[in-house]
Amino acid sequence: MAHALATTDGKTAMMYAWETPWHGLGTRLDEPATSREAITAAGLDYNVDLKSIYTSDGTLIPQRKAVVRDDSREVLGVVGNSYQPVQNYQSFGFLDSIVADGQLRYHTAGALGKGEKIWMLAKLPGEIRIKDSEDVTDKFLLLSNSHDGSSALRVFFTPIRVVCANTLGLAERRGRGQGVSVIHKGDLAAKVGEAQKILGLAARFYDSVEERINHLANHYPSREQLAGYFERLYPDTPDSKNKRAENVRSELFRLFEEGLGHDIPETKLTTWAAFNAVTEFVDHHRTTRGKTDRDRASSRLESAWFGSGASLKARAWDEAFELAV
Repeated sequence: MAHALATTDGKTAMMYAWETPWHGLGTRLDEPATSREAITAAGLDYNVDLKSIYTSDGTLIPQRKAVVRDDSREVLGVVGNSYQPVQNYQSFGFLDSIVADGQLRYHTAGALGKGEKIWMLAKLPGEIRIKDSEDVTDKFLLLSNSHDGSSALRVFFTPIRVVCANTLGLAERRGRGQGVSVIHKGDLAAKVGEAQKILGLAARFYDSVEERINHLANHYPSREQLAGYFERLYPDTPDSKNKRAENVRSELFRLFEEGLGHDIPETKLTTWAAFNAVTEFVDHHRTTRGKTDRDRASSRLESAWFGSGASLKARAWDEAFELAV
């Protein structure tokens, strides 16, 4: 189910640093130094409590608890008795040690729905410059946690292509349980150790990704190969209606030739451009439901990072490598 960006006191629950994000909403900070500063600016400075659940006639339901926000008293989810909530300040606070020494910068934070899902983008130093060109990809960590029992606290390695702001769901299948789980322990040494572990995994991931992206950027698919690539991602089915798959494939061909950043000579008409046609479609053009532009934009973000859009991009990355090999 798609969720809109959460609101607190009528304001969008989100903060951002430096450049304005995709929807122009949220509280701007010059540069948050700690996770608590980011959480406060994003309207995420609430805790959650576990409350007993009763039937309408007063009978206790023994195996379930309600997760309740302590500020708005909104019920965020229903969970089992073994569920242990992780508060928002705990979710991101373990990264403060590597922000303090300059290895990471808090970038964007927000919540979805009533606040049952929270997330934060943190930027790593350095960049991936494809074929020594103007095609640059920045390195990010995406942290997410839920208060409804739907997911654990996890960290995803999330490259973002600068020229088009596409989030690249590459080298990682985003099914249930994917990403790096974060273990919470109270002592400072454990938190610092967990942060350094994440940092080491990210460094290895991005070293590998840079080599693989350059491989795609050195492969030029034929028209037939490109048609097969898009058809594997959006195949025709017997019950297809209104030629939807065909229309999507036509749009992918258009984005391959005319998409944002696809006029860069070194990467133009390559398999890297084909992959980015898919990521641009998912992040910026794919149809989403919602009553307002903001609702539709936030639904698209949730899909692109956590839902079917993320899965499609992961499949597109794998298929692009098959094509390039």
